[in-house]
Amino acid sequence: RAIDPAREPVLMRTLKAAILCNDAGLRKSDDDGWEILGDPTEAALLVAGAKAGLDYEREAAASPRAWEIPFSSETKKMTTVHREGKVFTAYTKGAPEVILAICAKRAREHGELPLSEKERQLLLEKARTMAGEALRVLAVAYRRLESESRMEEAEHELVFAGLIGMQDPPRPEVRDAIHTCEQAGIRPVMITGDHRLTAVAVARELGILKHGSGVLTGEDLEGITDEDLRARVLDTDVFARISPEHKLRIVTALQDNGHIVAMTGDGVNDAPSLKKADIGVAMGITGTDVSKQASAMILTDDNFATIVNAVREGRSIFQNIRKYLVFLLSGNMGTVLALLIALAGNFPLPLNAVHVLFINFIMDGLIAIALGVEPPEGGSMRRKPRDRREGMLNAESYVFISTLGMAIGLVTMGVYVTALSMGFSHAHAMTLFFIALIAARLYNALNCKSLTESYLGQVFLRNTRGGRRRAKNVPLRWAILVTIVLSLGVVYIPAARVPFSMIPLEAQDLLLACAVPSLVLLTGEMLKAFRRRKEGRSGPHREHRMNAAA
Repeated sequence: RAIDPAREPVLMRTLKAAILCNDAGLRKSDDDGWEILGDPTEAALLVAGAKAGLDYEREAAASPRAWEIPFSSETKKMTTVHREGKVFTAYTKGAPEVILAICAKRAREHGELPLSEKERQLLLEKARTMAGEALRVLAVAYRRLESESRMEEAEHELVFAGLIGMQDPPRPEVRDAIHTCEQAGIRPVMITGDHRLTAVAVARELGILKHGSGVLTGEDLEGITDEDLRARVLDTDVFARISPEHKLRIVTALQDNGHIVAMTGDGVNDAPSLKKADIGVAMGITGTDVSKQASAMILTDDNFATIVNAVREGRSIFQNIRKYLVFLLSGNMGTVLALLIALAGNFPLPLNAVHVLFINFIMDGLIAIALGVEPPEGGSMRRKPRDRREGMLNAESYVFISTLGMAIGLVTMGVYVTALSMGFSHAHAMTLFFIALIAARLYNALNCKSLTESYLGQVFLRNTRGGRRRAKNVPLRWAILVTIVLSLGVVYIPAARVPFSMIPLEAQDLLLACAVPSLVLLTGEMLKAFRRRKEGRSGPHREHRMNAAA
């Protein structure tokens, strides 16, 4: 509704105080909209004043700022002093309980009246009611000062002007991001300077508040020891009215319980807790330079969901590096094993130098690099975090490398030895071995698309209505196609066949050399089935925990 300044002088005085005790700004953007400069909460106050007909620039020119006491998380208030004619006026805004504690009067339509203790309690109750509705509540007050010599009285014996409630709803994607965190073994914890009731209302809306009494305030923290806090943080989901010193204690308590802590912050005073956390995350838009320098990561959009996306991407990168290494080491181990078997059995070597160079080029180059850009696996955010002490290759990776390596070596040598025993020439047997080795390593590449999910199962689901689909790795498809074309070219193109000492294979020989190595794919499927069964019983890294504090 429209506001009549003449009929609502207290409201107008409250809004005037809010826009003058303010460090934010608004400016026209290129798309005819408005761009926020500074803190969004303070910018919201400017917008409220503008809707009531108050022009910030005009009011600031009429009441130039002479002095200020900046906001701090310790005092939970901010004061600016303005010259208004021959006198000065101090405007203060901050937490309702802090502002009301230093107010002696209350602004009324026809003047100022003493603020009784009963009225003070009624106003605090009103502030609590607003906070319980998930509103961010600020109290605004002012005081007339006769001269600059009385500036020290700017935050004493104030006149209470009013309460301002602001909606700051979470972004729609945050609730889903929190649910994803919980599936991934990450426990979100809310740490805020807002009122306890506001924090609880928002936490319930987001699904963070899991424990009925899982809330601590800064006042509560002042009364407990570090040892008590270590026990309390395990079932505390929300920390309200928290100061930077409290944040540091919370991070330390979580770490003492064996948790890995990712901490978000934006203020100068957040730097110690950001530095102390295992992963400090600074706000790129509202964050200070100090907080950014103290952090390990900066959010360019100040969006919690971006942290979850970063976790997903990080897990994918780590998994791809592991797949890359498993593929390379198992394939090379299989090749070396085959050559060792040939030497031990006094067989002619099935490969020469040019063969090794060719296979290394297409496998260690084309295929391995393509595996490195495998899209994220569908279940990557449903697994618990890995143990921080776990290296790039864990025990299961070594099992995959050794088992698949032996499968590649035995299968390819089986083809080679069988060909020799059937009276095939060495060139014929060597050509069969060459194709079998390449086929075995291509099957192994399909194994390494995922070290947990069945490749054959994915193919079946892709062809079943309602089946879960995974993103396609187009580079790997092209790499496999190029590998097949180059390998067949070496065998069937005369100019290429001569330096490789190959002979053209008939269809049945080629089919045999490509079919037998599929045992490598079946070996990988059995390994993954055994791993899934094992994880189904115990769960991966079930003792490992991670906390994300915001």
